[in-house]
Amino acid sequence: MLFDSEKEIRNILYLLDLKGVVKEDLDDSIDHGRLVAEICKMLAGKMGLDEETTETIYNAACVHDVGKLKLSQMLYGRDKKSLHVEEVRHMRMHAKLGAEMLGLCNYPGDIVDAVYHHHECYDGSGYPDNLRGEDIPFTSRFIKICDAFAALISDRPYRKGFDKETAISMMIEDNKEYDIKLFLGFMNLANDPEFDTIIQMAEEINKRHSYK
Repeated sequence: MLFDSEKEIRNILYLLDLKGVVKEDLDDSIDHGRLVAEICKMLAGKMGLDEETTETIYNAACVHDVGKLKLSQMLYGRDKKSLHVEEVRHMRMHAKLGAEMLGLCNYPGDIVDAVYHHHECYDGSGYPDNLRGEDIPFTSRFIKICDAFAALISDRPYRKGFDKETAISMMIEDNKEYDIKLFLGFMNLANDPEFDTIIQMAEEINKRHSYK
C-alpha cells in the first residue's frame, strides 16, 4: 500500500509526541515528500522496477525528511538569504534522526535504511556514513536523485526554485554523487512529456508556500 505523506508524517509526530514543530516546516515536509515520492514512482515505472521495490521507494520518499521536524525549533528563522553554518550542521543530522524516528514507530527496516542513507553520495562524499557506490542501498540511491531534483526546483526561504533546465544542468555538474545508471534513467524521464506533470506539481507547491 502506498503511503499518504501527510497522514504518515502527522502520525509519526503524534506517536512520538513531538510538539513545537513550525507549521511552515511541517507543510514543507509533507509537500516535499509528496513531490519526491511522485518523481520516484514515475521513474520506477520508466525503469521497470517491480511493485514491491517501487512501493518501498515511494513510501520511504514520503517520509524521507521527517527528521527535519525534530530540528524545527533549532533553526534561526525563515527570512534570510542563506543558511547559517550552525544550521547546516544541524540539518545534516536529519537523515539519522529521521531513521531513528521511523524505527521508534516500527516502520519496516527497508524504509528505515532508505531514509537513513538518502544523503549518501555515490562517490563517498555524502552522509551520515560516507558510503560509496553499491554499498549504498539501492532505494537510497534512487531517492537521492529524485530528492535532489525536487529540492532544486522548489522555492526555499532563502532562494527561488530553479527552472527544470537549470536544475538538470546543476545535477549534471554533480553527477559523481549519483548512481550513473539511475541518473541516466532520470535524464530520460526528464525529457519525457509525461514529466511535465511533475513540474506542474512543483509549481503548485511553490505557489502555496509563497516564500518572500
